[in-house]
Amino acid sequence: MTSLKRRYRLHLNKIFLINTIAIGFIFLSYIIEPLHQSLLYTGLFALSGSLTNELAIYMLFEKVPFLYGSGVIELRFEEFKASIKKLMMEQFFTPQQLQNFLANEEKKIDLAPIIEQTDFSPAFDALSKTVMESSFGGMLNMFGGVNALENLKEPFSQKMKAAIITIVHSQAFEDTLHNHLQKSSVNEDMLSSIESIITNRLDQLTPQMVKEMIQNLIKEHLSWLVIWGGVFGGVIGLVSSFLV
Repeated sequence: MTSLKRRYRLHLNKIFLINTIAIGFIFLSYIIEPLHQSLLYTGLFALSGSLTNELAIYMLFEKVPFLYGSGVIELRFEEFKASIKKLMMEQFFTPQQLQNFLANEEKKIDLAPIIEQTDFSPAFDALSKTVMESSFGGMLNMFGGVNALENLKEPFSQKMKAAIITIVHSQAFEDTLHNHLQKSSVNEDMLSSIESIITNRLDQLTPQMVKEMIQNLIKEHLSWLVIWGGVFGGVIGLVSSFLV
């Protein structure tokens, strides 16, 4: 079983566990009569919170008919690609960085060290802004807004670094880059050629590919929104049972 399948199964197990606990409270409410209202409200609110958040996560990646704002990741894929291109050109494909790199790497060009040291916060911020400006922003604000996504920054950065390293290690990218290095110095023409390579490669991405890439990066971590949705829903239900 691949690592991705294991993570996805863990994601499902977390959701199954919280939903099972919520249903268990509902079931117990009919067995323990003195605590009927408290257990029933706790279970119903917890189940409602977890299912609502699970639906919200699903709607981030999938278009649902008649539900405005669903499928936002796929719909905004052009902006996401543009943020990747801007990040690459402004962070590590600059004249100074290329000159320093070429001075230290005489035999083989390896951009991986530069990519590893690059701050991917702008790309994550662009993604966070996209999510918060979507119809799900209001829901996320209930759980801390942008701060609720902060735990995703590090795994997102690591996965993005791995994805970009794969791009710059592709044969087409390396062949083109080497040809230009042999014929010219680091100048605007060379940087323009690199930008063209990056643009051409990103243009090969489809909305489905972008959706799957982001989904693989963060979906397993968003499962905690389902867990906390159930937990907070249960707490609200318990408090509500004493107010009714």
